Amino acid sequence: AVDIPCSAFRSSWSNPRIEWKFQKGSSLQLFYYGGKLTEPYQNRVQFSPTSIHFESVTREDSGKYICEVVGDGSHIAKSEVTLTVQGGDSVPCHPPRGHLPSPPRDLVSPRVPGDREGCASL
Repeated sequence: AVDIPCSAFRSSWSNPRIEWKFQKGSSLQLFYYGGKLTEPYQNRVQFSPTSIHFESVTREDSGKYICEVVGDGSHIAKSEVTLTVQGGDSVPCHPPRGHLPSPPRDLVSPRVPGDREGCASL
């Protein structure tokens, strides 16, 4: 599991509009817009104002995640996180069974070739 933080979120702003975008190379797509997750993320990601949560990731999820928050007036804040997923192209990465999830700043353990545990890094 991977949590990507939105450090641009300001709880003091009333009714902020939050948008997430995903950039991979020169391609940029809306990820979360108008209060909804877009395809193909609707069934794979959980949204909260301060982060997005992937239960599992694949190499296709590697790229830059951009969070933009627009508040009242001209208040705009933006944060970016680059996610790198190591391992096979289509095999999801899951935390090892029987282990507690790592704290958000320690999402990655050293990767051994062929090992799928701890395969995402921010």
